[in-house]
Amino acid sequence: MTGIVLAARNIAKSYGQVHALKGVNFDIRRGEVTTLFGENGAGKSTLMKILSGVIQPSSGEIVLDGQPARFANAAEAQARGISIIHQELSLAPNLSVRDNIFMGREIMTPFGVDYAEEERQVRRLMEELEEDIDPRTPVEELRLGQQQIVEIARALSVDSRILIMDEPTSALSASEVEVLFRVIRDLKARGVSIVYISHHLEEALTITDHAVVLRDGVMTASAPRDRIDLEWIVRNMVGENYDLGSPPDTVPGNVALSIRGLCVPDATGQDLVRGLDLDIRAGEIVCIYGLMGAGRTELLEAIAGRLRASAGQIVLDGQEVGHLSIAERIARGLALVPEDRQRDGLVQTMSVGQNLSLASIARFTRGLFIDARAERALIEDSIRSVTIKTAGGDAAIGSLSGGNQQKVVIGKILATQPRVIMLDEPSRGIDIGAKAEVFRLLAEGARQGLAVLYSTSEVSECLSIAHRIIVMHKGRISAEFDSSVTKERIMAASGESVAA
Repeated sequence: MTGIVLAARNIAKSYGQVHALKGVNFDIRRGEVTTLFGENGAGKSTLMKILSGVIQPSSGEIVLDGQPARFANAAEAQARGISIIHQELSLAPNLSVRDNIFMGREIMTPFGVDYAEEERQVRRLMEELEEDIDPRTPVEELRLGQQQIVEIARALSVDSRILIMDEPTSALSASEVEVLFRVIRDLKARGVSIVYISHHLEEALTITDHAVVLRDGVMTASAPRDRIDLEWIVRNMVGENYDLGSPPDTVPGNVALSIRGLCVPDATGQDLVRGLDLDIRAGEIVCIYGLMGAGRTELLEAIAGRLRASAGQIVLDGQEVGHLSIAERIARGLALVPEDRQRDGLVQTMSVGQNLSLASIARFTRGLFIDARAERALIEDSIRSVTIKTAGGDAAIGSLSGGNQQKVVIGKILATQPRVIMLDEPSRGIDIGAKAEVFRLLAEGARQGLAVLYSTSEVSECLSIAHRIIVMHKGRISAEFDSSVTKERIMAASGESVAA
């Protein structure tokens, strides 16, 4: 146990007949980064929730500083120095950054909450994370990456001995990831132990000291950094090497979507997308690459109808659709899989089946009544065609892994029978196996004549199934490439340092 701060011994967790963890042993060493790898549903988040007191194990023991420990809740674990950054954001969107960070831990004076001191500490945290975020800003006004920074800042605001980071970089830009890694190195130097979970395998390798792999609730491998590489991780995660495929052998047809002179302003009237022209053909897969702030999300949301364009045309199959509502655009065959599946893609109180059928409900609504048989057939067909791992359409959406939740969002959009499907960061927060499945679905759609437009901040995803790669920089198209382009040329066109 030398150097081990916390140990999990024979930890098991069952939900009815489902065994999420099966006798897992896991060690956390003082001043080291232990990286936990595994596919969605492997049990990573379940194990971390047990170690941080969020849920209780069905059996097994937690040993802290050589003594048995049991945490009734997260507050007890936090009092013992264990904090967690959850994979899915747990912020209150209507509250300020300050109130989210100090919720339940308000700094009190005899006269009430010391808001000035809280704001001073928030500013110090934001300075450490190199972010210019006002403590009084409502969280709902922040972009997704900034919300993730707030989640990280909240964990850092607690004097933790053990910090668990579950997918902390899934919405961060490359520069924000570098800042986070610097913070992690500083924490290590102060003796803080880090547990790091990420589906960005190459990124995680740059920060890890020790790697552990979970597969189907069982620990399949454990080794120090000098004995592992990318192939070792993938082999132990999924039993074989996965790739994201290659551009499908299709002949692009007629132009399905045509964008001309599109401008999308922010709240101050500044254009985030500036006079952009773009054509997407039937059977073609086009990738948009760019750094955070390049205008990728704003472009897709304007095409889908969520944001209002100040100028330009959006033409679908030869007809202008820029004046139509989101629902009307979906009915015409133009739909978006949003970046934030939890907030924008799913209804958390609905079942898997209800989420799948939601966007297509008009197809089987008869007056005031729903044709339950037709709806059930659509749900079953979607679960089968998109290969969603679920107990059935009645299962709670929260019971699914991140990868399967993403498949539900994609399945919901595919059920509308679109002519053009757009996806904003389709692989955010999902593992390499689920990512390969998502890209397989897109390639299969293109073979059937679907026009696919997806946005990503991962260069490797550009070099997978896309026929064309569009690079955006400061709201404009800075370059266009075919699938033979190199990673370095894509990064250079985006304004990103190749060394990064």
